[in-house]
Amino acid sequence: MESTESSYVSSPEAPRRRSSPPPPKSPTSDTMEKPTYVRFLVSNAAAGSVIGKGGATITDFQSQSGARIQLSRNHEFFPGTTDRIIMISGTINEILKAVELVLTKLLNELYSEESDDVEPRTKLRLIVPNSSCGGIIGKQGSTIKSFIEDSQAGIKISPQDNNYFGVNDRLVTLTGTLEEQMRAADLILSKLSEDSHYTQSMNAPFSYPAYNTVSYAPPNGPSNGAAGKFQNNKEDRSNNSVTIGVADSHIGLVVGRGGRTIMEISQGSGARIKISDRGDFMSGTTDRKVTITGSQRAIQAAETMIMQKVNYASERALD
Repeated sequence: MESTESSYVSSPEAPRRRSSPPPPKSPTSDTMEKPTYVRFLVSNAAAGSVIGKGGATITDFQSQSGARIQLSRNHEFFPGTTDRIIMISGTINEILKAVELVLTKLLNELYSEESDDVEPRTKLRLIVPNSSCGGIIGKQGSTIKSFIEDSQAGIKISPQDNNYFGVNDRLVTLTGTLEEQMRAADLILSKLSEDSHYTQSMNAPFSYPAYNTVSYAPPNGPSNGAAGKFQNNKEDRSNNSVTIGVADSHIGLVVGRGGRTIMEISQGSGARIKISDRGDFMSGTTDRKVTITGSQRAIQAAETMIMQKVNYASERALD
């Protein structure tokens, strides 16, 4: 079962659009010509429209921009989501041109679904190594504040998610109009390109195919809706069982009306899913136990679907 939620949704927190944003600053020619990359998330449905029939759209975008565009394979999602990863590599100008082509394509599809003439505000989630986020934030937040003021885009950096063992990337979410997002992306990418560690990681795998959900850090800290996870002791190679904690208030989203959502997740992933009774919480939390049983691939698919539901609800609650 694919998620129908798009990564590009309205964001009421986006700041007001400025009538005439200043032109981008000119980075040094060395920085502009140095090969670099950017990664961001798209829903599985949006990925299809970016690829196009027989790969025609992505080929056209590569030809127009001069950048290389790669997508993670179907069902290769960013951990904790059901979104695929786009990696675009080349010079800064080539990358920005390709990003603009992709976002314009997705915006045009949003326009066709909107009933009014208001330009939809969208959300772009960049994947940035944790080690490079400090440069974007700056001393006491000075750099990110200047980027927000300059671009008029909303910029948020997610906390490091320790629930996913070995995942050292964070999401940098840009909200606003296309123009505002592109300006923010330009500023962020130019800053990242100055970081030698960031550019060196360009050749690392851009998706997470090796990630599997049975390699969890032990549960610790206060409940955040899905903090407690552990692998059950009973296991064999073909029939693993993993239990995750989901906040009691979010269980309804996982179950769905008449059990429809949990049935779709089970059918789509091939895993069996069992939710603990009311009042039966994970130790030290108010999280209900959600036990997922099946192959490692089925467990991973089921958990990403469940976490997408929970994370989407958490994002809406913060908006």
